[in-house]
Amino acid sequence: MNNTIMYKGYIGSIEFSEEDCIFFGKVLGIRSLISYEGENAKELLDDFHGAVDDYLYVCKSEENSNNSPAAKINI
Repeated sequence: MNNTIMYKGYIGSIEFSEEDCIFFGKVLGIRSLISYEGENAKELLDDFHGAVDDYLYVCKSEENSNNSPAAKINI
């Protein structure tokens, strides 16, 4: 099982809570904490995509130039 997902260059983790019977994760490689969840794979992906889109909208609204995913940073 792959434990990460990608959307628009952002990588997200995938975890499962047996206690709550829910999938959840967070966007990796950025300073902000962005989390998402779903009761199944489709819900998890939809919430992940929505979370990334919301993050990009907020960054654009705030003219935050540090919104690039870590995977795209050249050192």
